[in-house]
Amino acid sequence: MWEFDIAHRIHFKNSNGLQEKPAVVIATIGIALGLAVMIIALGIVTGFKQEVRNKVIGFGSHIQITSFSNNSTYQMEPVSFSESLTDSIKAVQGVRHTQFFATKPAILKTDSDFEGVVLKGWSTDADLDFFKSNLKDGFFPSFTDSAASNDVLISEQTATRLGLKVGDPILAYFIEDNVRVRKFNVSGLYSTGLEEFDKLFIIGDIRHCQMLNGWDQDEFCGMEILVDDYEKVSDTAFDVFIATSGKFDPHGTLYYVRSIREIYPQIFNWLDLLDTNVAVIIILMLLVSGFNMVSGLLILILDKTQFIGILKALGSRNWSIRKIFLIQSSFLILKGLFWGNIVGIGLCLLQMHFHILKLDASIYFVDYVPIILNWWHIIGLNLLSAITAMLMLLLPSIVISHIVPAKAIKFE
Repeated sequence: MWEFDIAHRIHFKNSNGLQEKPAVVIATIGIALGLAVMIIALGIVTGFKQEVRNKVIGFGSHIQITSFSNNSTYQMEPVSFSESLTDSIKAVQGVRHTQFFATKPAILKTDSDFEGVVLKGWSTDADLDFFKSNLKDGFFPSFTDSAASNDVLISEQTATRLGLKVGDPILAYFIEDNVRVRKFNVSGLYSTGLEEFDKLFIIGDIRHCQMLNGWDQDEFCGMEILVDDYEKVSDTAFDVFIATSGKFDPHGTLYYVRSIREIYPQIFNWLDLLDTNVAVIIILMLLVSGFNMVSGLLILILDKTQFIGILKALGSRNWSIRKIFLIQSSFLILKGLFWGNIVGIGLCLLQMHFHILKLDASIYFVDYVPIILNWWHIIGLNLLSAITAMLMLLLPSIVISHIVPAKAIKFE
């Protein structure tokens, strides 16, 4: 294709010795910076959403089944699950793990201070990798089938406020019709960065909650379910609902199935709003990059006005000449995309491995800027940038159609 050969000669002749016009250089830099900003913005939002989401799921799992008569407090009504019902829930497609839990509000008291908390206990087969990965000091309580463990895991926040350290005893007061006291031992300290959750929960043996509530060993606050794919959590929750619908537990109450998004809607709605911010950033960067390229193309056309006039005098059609400049512009776009990927991905990798940018965990739930690079996102941004820039260049290339050969050849 002769248009490509001419565009190639013009572009690489400039690249190999002749100085490019400042507007063309700025247009290329605009493409690079626009793509870099989009990569970084999308990486930050993706990483932040996943980091916060995983922490909330660590405290509450993907799906919970409780008694339908429960209120919104942590003092719940008991619910039981037959072996056949448990097996049918485990058989639901997408369900990875099930575990029972129980909660009990309490007041931790030392000689000088006190703190309101919720004791949360899990069954011995619970998946507690989340808390083990966020363990900061000590060891995780060991739960066995033989006897209830008096070891508890508390957050660093709670330990700091109460002046506790690993190995210290702590008195927990459970207040209902009468006050009952239990003496626990602080086996470890955890910190997830979710301040509201960290200061609320202490982790202990589920049997303490059952004994304090006067429940049997097969009575719980509910069942937690972990799924294989978070993106399908709503579908899996619906399938679990179908498996439990119309069934009553031994207490005569219906089962109440909720996904983590329904349990903490305020957090997940806030995370969803971040997508809007990213969309605005992407649109703005695409427009800025596109307008930069438009100005760059007009400079290229102005610089080659005589050349255009000669081509027209020799019988070249307007569309063929437009293609020459569109192809030359595509070289500039590819150059900008190349450097944009280098800068954007490079900065993301630096932050991912060295956590250079720090955050206040009490405000942002994480102590550094989390970034996740999704290569499909990067490919999509590159294609979107290239296509948008090329489409925006079609309009200014029409200028070529209005150039008169006789005037253009005399143009200086």
